[in-house]
Amino acid sequence: MSDTNGSGTILIREGTTLPTNVSIECDAFMPGWRVVKNLDRSEITRQFEAANWNFFNLAGEIRATVLGRDWLRNPRRAVKGVLAKQDGQKFNSLETTKAAAKRFLGVPYLSLSAHARQIQESIYRVPQKASLREGHSWHSAQENDSQHQSDPLTRR
Repeated sequence: MSDTNGSGTILIREGTTLPTNVSIECDAFMPGWRVVKNLDRSEITRQFEAANWNFFNLAGEIRATVLGRDWLRNPRRAVKGVLAKQDGQKFNSLETTKAAAKRFLGVPYLSLSAHARQIQESIYRVPQKASLREGHSWHSAQENDSQHQSDPLTRR
C-alpha cells in the first residue's frame, strides 16, 4: 500500500455508500475526504466486483502543482487543486496516479496527477437523455434501456 504522499493513493468522499461486505479502513485526509489505508486500487476493484459493484475510472487525467517546501501539507494542497479543477463533475473517489517532488531554479514544488473515479452499484454512469426529458428516475432509465435492446428496430 502506498503512503498518503505518493501515487496510487485512493481517496473516498465522506458519505459515499459502499458495499456491506467490503472492508475498507480509512483515515481523515482533508474535510470531506478520507484516504484508504488497507487496500490498493486493484484489491478495491476485486472486492467491489465480487460484491457486484463498480469502480469506474472517469476519463481524463487531472493535474495540479503546488509550490513550497512543506512536504506534509503539499499533498493536501495539491489534492485541493485537483478537486477545484473538477468542481462541476460528479464523482465520489479519487486516485492519485503520479506524485513528483521537484525543483525548478531552486524552487521546490510538488506535481500531482489523479483520476476521478466513481463507486456505485449500477453499471449505468448517466441516465439516458430521453429518460431525463420524460422525467424518469435512474431505475426507469435502466428499464427503458432493456426495452430498447429487445426491440430490433431501436437496437443500438
